Amino acid sequence: MTRPAADGGFGLYVHWPFCTSKCPYCDFNSHVAGGIDQMAWADALCREIRRAAAETRGERLESIFFGGGTPSTMPPATVAAVIETATDAWSSTPEIEITLEANPGSSDVAAFEGFAAAGVNRLSVGVQSLRDPALRALGRRHDAAEAVAAVARAQRIFPRVSLDLIYARENQSVGEWVSELTEAIGLGTGHLSLYQLTIEPGTPFAARRARGGLRGLPDEDLGAELFAVTQEICSAAGFSAYEVSNHARAGEASRHNLVYWRGGRWAGVGPGAHGRLGGAGARVATEAIRAPGKWLAAVSAVGSGEACRTAVPAGEAAEEYLIMALRLEEGLSLRRLRGLDPTVAAAERTAPLVADGLLLQDGDRLAATLAGRLVLDAVIVALAGGE
Repeated sequence: MTRPAADGGFGLYVHWPFCTSKCPYCDFNSHVAGGIDQMAWADALCREIRRAAAETRGERLESIFFGGGTPSTMPPATVAAVIETATDAWSSTPEIEITLEANPGSSDVAAFEGFAAAGVNRLSVGVQSLRDPALRALGRRHDAAEAVAAVARAQRIFPRVSLDLIYARENQSVGEWVSELTEAIGLGTGHLSLYQLTIEPGTPFAARRARGGLRGLPDEDLGAELFAVTQEICSAAGFSAYEVSNHARAGEASRHNLVYWRGGRWAGVGPGAHGRLGGAGARVATEAIRAPGKWLAAVSAVGSGEACRTAVPAGEAAEEYLIMALRLEEGLSLRRLRGLDPTVAAAERTAPLVADGLLLQDGDRLAATLAGRLVLDAVIVALAGGE
């Protein structure tokens, strides 16, 4: 069992906002667009990285994450330029993790070798399902055979590969999910991101449900059963549930995402990207302009695509750390939490949750149990002193 990190570390998030199509469940800042000026985008991303580096001198870069959108629609030359700029702008750890999210489509797969040559050493493949009817229902453009082939090719090219799956889908039974998850584990990747389908406001799925559709989504009890069986199967296969939705073999946890969950610091560049800069007592939240065209124009015209930045009060910083770190199997450091805000997680609020089997306290470490993870939102509210 790992212990909470004293310092969450520092990473770079690069947002590529473009997709070939928009999935009906997606509420990310993604856009379908043609005629992208790739040289202009590469130049703007690199300019933003240099600007961020100028105000974070002394940070050591531990990870780079290309998210989106669909970053595998980026030309490898753009990816290479971003990586080179970032590793020149900051000192970096020798084992720096560089992740790129990819779809399993043929045009994306054709670029895998180019991404590896550019410096990407971890690929996250958006499989989402290994069943063709489910892929069609989710609005995906690939089929299950393409997904399996993409994972196999990725494993031949990249030292580390992760795959994403969505479960708790419409009309999905426990037995069907057990079969699909077992098949996914058999593909041999070291990391699995397994997300229960959620209906986000403003998405086509939300509109469909409002019209009376999506009637086959699981109720709360079935959702809990699907979550529990996911933990059992992954654990039996040697995957630790190091975060609520993420499972990894030893040494395969996403180091970039651990920066978020451990309350670290990161620079966010690209349309709509968020960042957290500075240490305790001087934490700053940044947010970039969301609209791709407006972001690109701002970087060109004024040298910054940032929309706003705000100081994060101590209480809010503590709440962010509490919310994120309790998602982790390793939990949080009570010493660090109290250093951010002495009123959070007071003993009189912690003890009943430990007695009820929802939290585990081991010296400085406070972590949610499996039962606690099932009601994590309520646990966090109780710890923060809410009703």
